[in-house]
Amino acid sequence: MASIVLKFGGPAIASTERIQEVAKIAMAKKERGYDVVVVTAAMGRTAKDLTKMVRALSDDASKREMDVLLSTSSQLSSALFAIALQEAGYDAVSLTGWQAGVQTDAKHFNARIDQIDVRRMQGHMTQGQIVVVAGEQGINAANNITTLGKGGAETTAVAIAAALDAERVEIYTNVDGVYTADPSHIEKARKLQEISYDEMLELSHLGSHILHPRAVELAKKFQIPVIIRSSVVDTVGTLLKEEVEMEKNLIVRGVAFEADIIRLTIGYDTYSTASLADMFAILAENRINVDIIVQAIIEGVKPSVSFTILKEEFAEALRVLENSKLSLGFSFADFEIGLAKVSIIGSGMASNPGVAARMFDRLRREDIPVKMVSTSEIKVSVVVPQDEMIRAANALHEEFNLEEEIHKQ
Repeated sequence: MASIVLKFGGPAIASTERIQEVAKIAMAKKERGYDVVVVTAAMGRTAKDLTKMVRALSDDASKREMDVLLSTSSQLSSALFAIALQEAGYDAVSLTGWQAGVQTDAKHFNARIDQIDVRRMQGHMTQGQIVVVAGEQGINAANNITTLGKGGAETTAVAIAAALDAERVEIYTNVDGVYTADPSHIEKARKLQEISYDEMLELSHLGSHILHPRAVELAKKFQIPVIIRSSVVDTVGTLLKEEVEMEKNLIVRGVAFEADIIRLTIGYDTYSTASLADMFAILAENRINVDIIVQAIIEGVKPSVSFTILKEEFAEALRVLENSKLSLGFSFADFEIGLAKVSIIGSGMASNPGVAARMFDRLRREDIPVKMVSTSEIKVSVVVPQDEMIRAANALHEEFNLEEEIHKQ
Protein backbone atom coordinates (compact mmCIF):
# COMPACT_ATOMS: atom_id res chain seq x y z
CA MET A 1 0.00 0.00 0.00
CA ALA A 2 1.32 3.44 -0.92
CA SER A 3 2.15 5.78 1.94
CA ILE A 4 1.74 9.53 2.23
CA VAL A 5 3.13 11.99 4.79
CA LEU A 6 1.10 15.02 5.91
CA LYS A 7 2.62 17.89 7.88
CA PHE A 8 0.53 20.30 9.94
CA GLY A 9 1.75 23.30 11.87
CA GLY A 10 1.04 26.87 12.91
CA PRO A 11 -2.55 28.00 12.34
CA ALA A 12 -3.56 24.50 11.18
CA ILE A 13 -3.32 23.17 14.75
CA ALA A 14 -3.64 26.37 16.76
CA SER A 15 -6.63 25.04 18.74
CA THR A 16 -8.47 21.80 19.44
CA GLU A 17 -11.20 22.98 17.05
CA ARG A 18 -8.66 23.43 14.26
CA ILE A 19 -7.14 20.03 15.01
CA GLN A 20 -10.57 18.43 14.64
CA GLU A 21 -10.98 20.11 11.27
CA VAL A 22 -7.58 19.24 9.77
CA ALA A 23 -7.80 15.69 11.15
CA LYS A 24 -10.50 15.19 8.50
CA ILE A 25 -7.77 15.61 5.85
CA ALA A 26 -5.85 12.66 7.29
CA MET A 27 -9.08 10.64 7.46
CA ALA A 28 -9.81 11.36 3.80
CA LYS A 29 -6.35 10.17 2.76
CA LYS A 30 -6.84 6.97 4.78
CA GLU A 31 -10.21 6.39 3.11
CA ARG A 32 -8.48 6.65 -0.27
CA GLY A 33 -6.33 3.67 0.65
CA TYR A 34 -3.09 5.33 1.76
CA ASP A 35 -0.94 4.43 4.71
CA VAL A 36 -0.89 7.80 6.47
CA VAL A 37 1.80 9.42 8.61
CA VAL A 38 1.00 12.82 10.11
CA VAL A 39 3.80 15.08 11.39
CA THR A 40 2.84 17.89 13.75
CA ALA A 41 4.70 21.05 14.69
CA ALA A 42 4.26 22.90 17.98
CA MET A 43 0.74 24.00 18.77
CA GLY A 44 0.15 27.74 18.73
CA ARG A 45 2.18 29.68 21.28
CA THR A 46 3.15 26.61 23.32
CA ALA A 47 6.90 26.91 22.71
CA LYS A 48 6.89 30.65 23.52
CA ASP A 49 4.95 30.04 26.73
CA LEU A 50 7.39 27.34 27.79
CA THR A 51 10.36 29.61 27.07
CA LYS A 52 8.75 32.36 29.17
CA MET A 53 8.43 29.94 32.08
CA VAL A 54 12.11 29.04 31.78
CA ARG A 55 13.14 32.68 31.89
CA ALA A 56 11.28 33.05 35.17
CA LEU A 57 13.60 30.39 36.58
CA SER A 58 16.93 30.91 34.85
CA ASP A 59 18.85 33.22 32.53
CA ASP A 60 21.14 30.39 31.47
CA ALA A 61 19.18 27.15 31.28
CA SER A 62 21.11 24.22 29.82
CA LYS A 63 20.46 23.42 26.17
CA ARG A 64 19.83 19.80 27.06
CA GLU A 65 16.99 20.67 29.43
CA MET A 66 15.59 23.22 26.98
CA ASP A 67 15.39 20.50 24.34
CA VAL A 68 13.62 18.18 26.76
CA LEU A 69 11.14 20.93 27.56
CA LEU A 70 10.55 22.28 24.03
CA SER A 71 10.09 18.80 22.59
CA THR A 72 6.85 18.58 24.56
CA SER A 73 5.34 21.30 22.33
CA SER A 74 4.94 19.06 19.31
CA GLN A 75 4.22 16.03 21.52
CA LEU A 76 1.18 17.89 22.79
CA SER A 77 -0.14 18.54 19.31
CA SER A 78 0.58 14.99 18.12
CA ALA A 79 -1.28 13.42 21.04
CA LEU A 80 -4.27 15.75 20.56
CA PHE A 81 -4.28 14.98 16.84
CA ALA A 82 -4.31 11.22 17.54
CA ILE A 83 -7.13 11.66 20.06
CA ALA A 84 -9.17 13.61 17.48
CA LEU A 85 -8.70 10.78 14.98
CA GLN A 86 -9.68 8.16 17.55
CA GLU A 87 -12.82 10.08 18.51
CA ALA A 88 -13.79 10.13 14.83
CA GLY A 89 -13.55 6.32 14.72
CA TYR A 90 -10.07 5.90 13.24
CA ASP A 91 -7.29 3.81 14.75
CA ALA A 92 -4.39 6.16 15.42
CA VAL A 93 -1.27 6.31 17.57
CA SER A 94 0.99 9.23 18.48
CA LEU A 95 4.77 8.82 18.64
CA THR A 96 7.49 11.09 19.92
CA GLY A 97 10.46 11.67 17.65
CA TRP A 98 12.56 9.01 19.33
CA GLN A 99 9.68 6.50 19.30
CA ALA A 100 9.39 7.13 15.57
CA GLY A 101 13.08 6.26 15.16
CA VAL A 102 14.40 9.74 14.39
CA GLN A 103 18.10 9.65 15.22
CA THR A 104 20.11 12.88 15.20
CA ASP A 105 23.53 14.29 15.91
CA ALA A 106 24.32 15.75 19.32
CA LYS A 107 23.76 19.45 18.54
CA HIS A 108 21.05 20.73 20.86
CA PHE A 109 18.57 23.32 19.54
CA ASN A 110 19.68 22.75 15.93
CA ALA A 111 20.22 19.00 15.50
CA ARG A 112 20.50 17.29 12.13
CA ILE A 113 18.82 13.99 11.29
CA ASP A 114 21.32 11.16 10.80
CA GLN A 115 18.86 8.40 10.00
CA ILE A 116 15.34 7.17 10.69
CA ASP A 117 14.50 3.63 11.80
CA VAL A 118 11.00 3.23 10.37
CA ARG A 119 10.26 -0.26 11.69
CA ARG A 120 7.96 0.90 14.48
CA MET A 121 6.01 3.22 12.18
CA GLN A 122 5.69 0.44 9.61
CA GLY A 123 4.43 -1.91 12.31
CA HIS A 124 1.66 0.47 13.27
CA MET A 125 0.71 1.07 9.62
CA THR A 126 0.56 -2.69 9.02
CA GLN A 127 -2.08 -2.77 11.75
CA GLY A 128 -4.04 -0.12 9.83
CA GLN A 129 -3.21 2.73 12.19
CA ILE A 130 -2.66 6.36 11.26
CA VAL A 131 0.71 7.32 12.77
CA VAL A 132 1.03 10.82 14.24
CA VAL A 133 4.65 11.85 14.82
CA ALA A 134 5.78 14.79 16.94
CA GLY A 135 7.97 16.76 14.55
CA GLU A 136 10.99 18.93 15.28
CA GLN A 137 12.69 16.35 17.51
CA GLY A 138 14.74 13.20 17.76
CA ILE A 139 17.27 11.44 19.95
CA ASN A 140 21.06 11.38 19.78
CA ALA A 141 23.58 8.57 20.30
CA ALA A 142 23.67 9.31 24.04
CA ASN A 143 19.88 8.86 24.23
CA ASN A 144 19.32 12.56 24.87
CA ILE A 145 16.32 14.30 23.33
CA THR A 146 17.25 16.85 20.67
CA THR A 147 15.26 19.45 18.76
CA LEU A 148 15.82 20.34 15.11
CA GLY A 149 15.40 24.11 15.21
CA LYS A 150 13.68 26.16 12.52
CA GLY A 151 11.87 24.12 9.92
CA GLY A 152 12.14 21.00 12.05
CA ALA A 153 8.62 19.71 11.41
CA GLU A 154 8.71 19.87 7.60
CA THR A 155 12.25 18.49 7.64
CA THR A 156 11.00 15.58 9.75
CA ALA A 157 8.11 15.03 7.33
CA VAL A 158 10.35 14.87 4.25
CA ALA A 159 12.92 12.68 6.02
CA ILE A 160 10.21 10.22 7.09
CA ALA A 161 8.83 10.20 3.53
CA ALA A 162 12.29 9.37 2.19
CA ALA A 163 12.80 6.61 4.75
CA LEU A 164 9.37 5.11 3.99
CA ASP A 165 9.69 5.62 0.23
CA ALA A 166 6.40 7.50 0.43
CA GLU A 167 4.52 8.69 -2.64
CA ARG A 168 4.65 12.34 -1.59
CA VAL A 169 4.59 14.87 1.24
CA GLU A 170 1.78 17.37 1.68
CA ILE A 171 2.60 20.50 3.69
CA TYR A 172 -0.50 22.18 5.12
CA THR A 173 0.02 25.80 6.03
CA ASN A 174 -1.75 29.17 6.25
CA VAL A 175 -1.11 29.95 2.56
CA ASP A 176 -2.51 28.07 -0.42
CA GLY A 177 0.78 27.62 -2.25
CA VAL A 178 3.98 29.30 -3.35
CA TYR A 179 3.56 32.76 -4.85
CA THR A 180 5.77 34.84 -7.12
CA ALA A 181 6.27 37.02 -4.03
CA ASP A 182 4.78 37.47 -0.58
CA PRO A 183 1.14 38.43 -1.36
CA SER A 184 0.82 40.31 1.92
CA HIS A 185 3.32 42.88 0.60
CA ILE A 186 3.15 42.45 -3.18
CA GLU A 187 -0.40 43.16 -4.32
CA LYS A 188 -0.08 41.49 -7.72
CA ALA A 189 1.72 38.36 -6.53
CA ARG A 190 0.44 35.22 -8.27
CA LYS A 191 0.39 31.59 -7.18
CA LEU A 192 2.69 29.20 -9.04
CA GLN A 193 1.30 25.82 -10.01
CA GLU A 194 4.73 24.20 -9.98
CA ILE A 195 8.19 25.11 -8.77
CA SER A 196 11.50 23.29 -9.05
CA TYR A 197 13.53 22.13 -6.06
CA ASP A 198 16.33 24.53 -6.99
CA GLU A 199 14.02 27.52 -7.27
CA MET A 200 12.28 26.68 -4.00
CA LEU A 201 15.63 26.23 -2.29
CA GLU A 202 16.71 29.69 -3.37
CA LEU A 203 13.38 31.21 -2.31
CA SER A 204 13.66 29.52 1.09
CA HIS A 205 17.21 30.75 1.62
CA LEU A 206 16.30 34.25 0.47
CA GLY A 207 13.42 35.08 2.77
CA SER A 208 10.41 32.94 1.86
CA HIS A 209 9.21 31.25 5.05
CA ILE A 210 6.87 28.72 3.46
CA LEU A 211 9.29 25.80 3.47
CA HIS A 212 12.62 25.52 5.27
CA PRO A 213 15.75 25.00 3.12
CA ARG A 214 16.63 21.79 4.98
CA ALA A 215 13.32 20.24 3.95
CA VAL A 216 13.81 21.32 0.32
CA GLU A 217 17.33 19.88 0.26
CA LEU A 218 16.05 16.52 1.49
CA ALA A 219 13.20 16.52 -1.00
CA LYS A 220 15.62 17.19 -3.86
CA LYS A 221 18.13 14.59 -2.66
CA PHE A 222 15.53 11.83 -2.47
CA GLN A 223 13.28 13.17 -5.27
CA ILE A 224 10.23 13.37 -3.01
CA PRO A 225 7.32 15.33 -4.56
CA VAL A 226 6.02 17.94 -2.13
CA ILE A 227 2.68 19.73 -2.33
CA ILE A 228 2.30 23.00 -0.41
CA ARG A 229 -1.35 23.79 0.23
CA SER A 230 -3.84 25.51 2.51
CA SER A 231 -5.13 23.88 5.68
CA VAL A 232 -8.23 26.08 5.54
CA VAL A 233 -9.35 26.24 1.90
CA ASP A 234 -9.54 23.17 -0.34
CA THR A 235 -7.68 24.51 -3.37
CA VAL A 236 -4.89 23.22 -5.60
CA GLY A 237 -1.54 24.03 -4.04
CA THR A 238 1.93 24.28 -5.53
CA LEU A 239 3.82 21.16 -6.56
CA LEU A 240 7.51 21.02 -5.73
CA LYS A 241 9.41 18.75 -8.14
CA GLU A 242 12.64 18.39 -10.11
CA GLU A 243 11.64 20.01 -13.40
CA VAL A 244 8.82 22.46 -13.98
CA GLU A 245 6.57 21.77 -16.96
CA MET A 246 4.37 24.85 -16.64
CA GLU A 247 5.32 28.50 -16.95
CA LYS A 248 8.62 27.75 -18.68
CA ASN A 249 8.55 31.09 -20.43
CA LEU A 250 9.09 32.92 -17.15
CA ILE A 251 12.76 33.88 -16.90
CA VAL A 252 12.31 35.20 -13.37
CA ARG A 253 9.73 33.22 -11.40
CA GLY A 254 9.87 34.84 -8.01
CA VAL A 255 10.96 37.78 -5.89
CA ALA A 256 12.01 37.21 -2.29
CA PHE A 257 13.01 39.66 0.40
CA GLU A 258 14.30 39.51 3.94
CA ALA A 259 14.61 42.24 6.55
CA ASP A 260 17.03 42.62 9.46
CA ILE A 261 20.19 41.82 7.55
CA ILE A 262 23.47 42.86 9.17
CA ARG A 263 26.70 43.45 7.30
CA LEU A 264 29.80 42.46 9.26
CA THR A 265 33.18 43.72 8.08
CA ILE A 266 36.40 42.15 9.31
CA GLY A 267 39.67 44.02 8.71
CA TYR A 268 43.29 42.87 8.73
CA ASP A 269 46.58 44.74 9.02
CA THR A 270 48.17 42.66 6.25
CA TYR A 271 46.96 40.14 3.71
CA SER A 272 49.28 37.49 5.18
CA THR A 273 47.27 37.46 8.42
CA ALA A 274 43.91 37.10 6.66
CA SER A 275 42.54 33.56 6.56
CA LEU A 276 39.05 33.37 5.20
CA ALA A 277 39.07 29.60 5.53
CA ASP A 278 39.76 29.72 9.26
CA MET A 279 37.19 32.42 9.94
CA PHE A 280 34.34 30.84 8.02
CA ALA A 281 35.23 27.39 9.39
CA ILE A 282 34.81 28.70 12.95
CA LEU A 283 31.51 30.34 12.07
CA ALA A 284 30.33 27.13 10.40
CA GLU A 285 31.31 25.04 13.43
CA ASN A 286 28.99 27.24 15.47
CA ARG A 287 26.28 26.91 12.79
CA ILE A 288 26.22 30.61 12.00
CA ASN A 289 24.92 31.07 8.47
CA VAL A 290 26.92 33.47 6.33
CA ASP A 291 25.37 34.74 3.14
CA ILE A 292 26.78 37.37 0.76
CA ILE A 293 30.58 37.62 0.96
CA VAL A 294 32.71 40.41 -0.52
CA GLN A 295 36.49 40.56 -0.10
CA ALA A 296 38.48 43.72 -0.80
CA ILE A 297 42.23 43.55 -1.51
CA ILE A 298 43.44 46.87 -2.88
CA GLU A 299 47.03 48.04 -2.96
CA GLY A 300 47.65 50.64 -0.28
CA VAL A 301 44.45 49.77 1.62
CA LYS A 302 44.20 47.31 4.50
CA PRO A 303 42.45 44.11 3.36
CA SER A 304 38.93 43.37 4.57
CA VAL A 305 36.06 40.97 4.07
CA SER A 306 32.37 41.78 4.46
CA PHE A 307 29.55 39.31 4.80
CA THR A 308 25.89 39.32 5.76
CA ILE A 309 24.18 37.45 8.59
CA LEU A 310 20.71 37.49 10.09
CA LYS A 311 19.93 39.72 13.04
CA GLU A 312 19.25 36.81 15.39
CA GLU A 313 22.72 35.39 14.78
CA PHE A 314 24.57 38.70 15.20
CA ALA A 315 25.35 38.44 18.93
CA GLU A 316 26.56 34.86 18.61
CA ALA A 317 28.71 35.72 15.59
CA LEU A 318 30.39 38.57 17.48
CA ARG A 319 31.01 36.31 20.47
CA VAL A 320 32.57 33.59 18.30
CA LEU A 321 34.77 36.07 16.42
CA GLU A 322 35.91 37.88 19.58
CA ASN A 323 36.81 34.60 21.28
CA SER A 324 38.89 33.63 18.24
CA LYS A 325 40.39 37.04 17.48
CA LEU A 326 44.00 36.04 18.26
CA SER A 327 43.92 32.86 16.20
CA LEU A 328 42.12 34.55 13.29
CA GLY A 329 44.52 37.52 13.28
CA PHE A 330 42.07 40.30 12.39
CA SER A 331 42.52 43.84 13.66
CA PHE A 332 38.94 45.10 13.76
CA ALA A 333 35.30 44.16 13.27
CA ASP A 334 32.65 46.62 12.17
CA PHE A 335 28.98 46.24 11.31
CA GLU A 336 26.08 47.98 9.59
CA ILE A 337 22.43 47.48 10.51
CA GLY A 338 19.21 48.64 8.86
CA LEU A 339 19.72 46.53 5.76
CA ALA A 340 17.57 44.10 3.79
CA LYS A 341 18.09 41.59 1.01
CA VAL A 342 15.97 41.53 -2.14
CA SER A 343 16.37 38.72 -4.68
CA ILE A 344 15.07 37.53 -8.03
CA ILE A 345 14.93 33.78 -8.71
CA GLY A 346 14.34 31.69 -11.80
CA SER A 347 15.84 28.66 -13.55
CA GLY A 348 15.48 30.49 -16.87
CA MET A 349 18.09 33.02 -15.79
CA ALA A 350 20.87 30.52 -16.49
CA SER A 351 20.28 30.74 -20.25
CA ASN A 352 19.19 34.37 -20.46
CA PRO A 353 22.06 36.86 -20.05
CA GLY A 354 21.29 40.41 -19.07
CA VAL A 355 18.84 39.69 -16.26
CA ALA A 356 21.13 41.17 -13.61
CA ALA A 357 21.70 44.30 -15.70
CA ARG A 358 17.97 44.74 -16.07
CA MET A 359 17.55 44.36 -12.31
CA PHE A 360 20.25 46.93 -11.52
CA ASP A 361 18.85 49.36 -14.07
CA ARG A 362 15.37 49.20 -12.54
CA LEU A 363 16.75 49.77 -9.04
CA ARG A 364 18.80 52.71 -10.38
CA ARG A 365 15.71 54.24 -11.93
CA GLU A 366 13.91 53.80 -8.63
CA ASP A 367 16.86 55.53 -6.91
CA ILE A 368 17.42 52.55 -4.59
CA PRO A 369 21.11 52.11 -3.65
CA VAL A 370 22.68 48.65 -3.93
CA LYS A 371 25.22 47.95 -1.18
CA MET A 372 26.19 44.32 -1.92
CA VAL A 373 25.50 41.82 -4.69
CA SER A 374 25.48 38.04 -4.85
CA THR A 375 24.68 35.88 -7.87
CA SER A 376 24.25 32.26 -8.86
CA GLU A 377 22.97 30.61 -12.03
CA ILE A 378 19.36 31.05 -10.94
CA LYS A 379 19.31 34.06 -8.61
CA VAL A 380 20.58 37.59 -8.09
CA SER A 381 20.49 39.09 -4.59
CA VAL A 382 21.15 42.68 -3.60
CA VAL A 383 21.49 44.30 -0.19
CA VAL A 384 19.54 47.55 0.05
CA PRO A 385 18.45 49.88 2.84
CA GLN A 386 15.69 48.19 4.80
CA ASP A 387 13.25 51.04 4.39
CA GLU A 388 13.48 50.53 0.61
CA MET A 389 12.91 46.75 0.73
CA ILE A 390 9.20 46.57 -0.15
CA ARG A 391 9.46 49.27 -2.82
CA ALA A 392 12.37 47.42 -4.42
CA ALA A 393 10.50 44.11 -4.36
CA ASN A 394 7.40 45.62 -5.94
CA ALA A 395 9.46 47.32 -8.64
CA LEU A 396 11.26 44.08 -9.55
CA HIS A 397 8.02 42.08 -9.51
CA GLU A 398 6.63 44.56 -12.03
CA GLU A 399 9.87 44.73 -14.05
CA PHE A 400 9.84 41.00 -14.78
CA ASN A 401 6.07 40.82 -15.46
CA LEU A 402 5.39 38.35 -12.68
CA GLU A 403 1.81 39.48 -12.25
CA GLU A 404 0.86 38.23 -15.73
CA GLU A 405 -1.00 34.96 -15.99
CA ILE A 406 1.14 32.35 -17.77
CA HIS A 407 -0.73 29.48 -19.36
CA LYS A 408 0.53 25.94 -19.80
CA GLN A 409 2.34 25.52 -23.06
